[in-house]
Amino acid sequence: MSLVNELIEKVKAKNPAEPEFHQAVTEVLESLEPTIEKHPEFVKAGIYDRIVEPDRAILFRVPWVDDKGKVQVQKGFRVQFNNAIGPYKGGLRFHPSVNLGIIKFLGFEQIFKNALTTLPMGGGKGGSDFDPKGKSDGEVMRFCQAFMRELFRHIGPDIDVPAGDIGVGGREIGFLYGYYKKLRNEHTGVLTGKGIEWGGSLIRPEATGYGAVYFAAEMLSVKGETLKGKTALVSGSGNVAQYTVEKLLDLGAKPVTLSDSAGYIYDEEGIDRDKLVFVMDLKNVRRGRIQEYVEKYPKAKYIPVDPKLDYNPLWNHKADAAFPSATQNEINAKDAQNLVNNGVKVVSEGANMPTTPDGVNIFLEKKIMYGPGKAANAGGVATSGLEMSQNSMRYSWTREEVDAKLHQIMKAIHKAAYETSQTYGQPGNYVLGANIAGFTKIAKSMLAYGIV
Repeated sequence: MSLVNELIEKVKAKNPAEPEFHQAVTEVLESLEPTIEKHPEFVKAGIYDRIVEPDRAILFRVPWVDDKGKVQVQKGFRVQFNNAIGPYKGGLRFHPSVNLGIIKFLGFEQIFKNALTTLPMGGGKGGSDFDPKGKSDGEVMRFCQAFMRELFRHIGPDIDVPAGDIGVGGREIGFLYGYYKKLRNEHTGVLTGKGIEWGGSLIRPEATGYGAVYFAAEMLSVKGETLKGKTALVSGSGNVAQYTVEKLLDLGAKPVTLSDSAGYIYDEEGIDRDKLVFVMDLKNVRRGRIQEYVEKYPKAKYIPVDPKLDYNPLWNHKADAAFPSATQNEINAKDAQNLVNNGVKVVSEGANMPTTPDGVNIFLEKKIMYGPGKAANAGGVATSGLEMSQNSMRYSWTREEVDAKLHQIMKAIHKAAYETSQTYGQPGNYVLGANIAGFTKIAKSMLAYGIV
């Protein structure tokens, strides 16, 4: 049995009932196989075995009181995975699906994503099974304060700098940071995604979506193409999806879909700027459902989720590009084949691990320009890193400066992934390129530190 297969089996045995973590480790380790022969020093130092084990995983109880005066108890997590190249960095996710395996998968992915950004950031992730949906501002505040009562012991501007993720937007970051500041009596850059008035960075809300589009544009540029005039499928309707649509419009593309957990809309005429303003108000202010889009724009179609289907019909429309921006494993093998059949040539992942391994294999076999999440959606954490830099300097860059730096970082990520794929004899395989480029940087740092 090869070293990689042996290690995958060991990870599965030592971490039972964590399928998302197994999936992430398998995908990364399989693409790292070519590095084993090239870097025997990594094998000797046990780098492969060490990188799949987090430095620490913190699990804690979060008791809070709801509006009816009833005590609720949630689970809280922070997994600090690897800080070889900088402080741990990664989002907090508040969603009922959150468990240790999901947080470990996200933290593991974050190591390589952060390494690709060219900024000094390690990998971590955290969150809770708390669901902010349908909760009052008071309930969300009380939960965030209860969560921070434990988390504050484990984070700091030079230790671990969390950010937002699913269920953790500007409101939640505000409550979390306000309580951290109260507990520590200090104003530091310990959370990113902060409000612009109190230490946040311009372009941070837009960064993940903008970055995914910039990455798609870079992949197309290798083939001498642009996004202008191309039809794009976008899933999700939160922060990432909204700004993916905005940047697609900037670059002359035509986005035609958006979704939420209940269903999706298909607007053949295209989601233009006025329609996007409506979606942003619907989702960010009124916190409504995407179905309301067709009430406002009746020419569009709304298709509710059908749990009996073994595929997602959102991915079954004629298009040139796809931007999965909702959640993990939203594109399975059938969806991937539908995308190929419908003429999609470029897929850039705004979400974390939104394509199943079988789906990824189809993209690679069919030579689709496929930007995996750790490369394509690294714009979010890159701009978080830029927020950390601004906090350290007690200084703010303009919107144009941050956007220019983000664009350059996405170009650099694409260049590193593409050139690495060429070096290892598989030009255009961004999965292999991104994983090896990120891993090599971390492995060399771990090697320099000795056995720690």
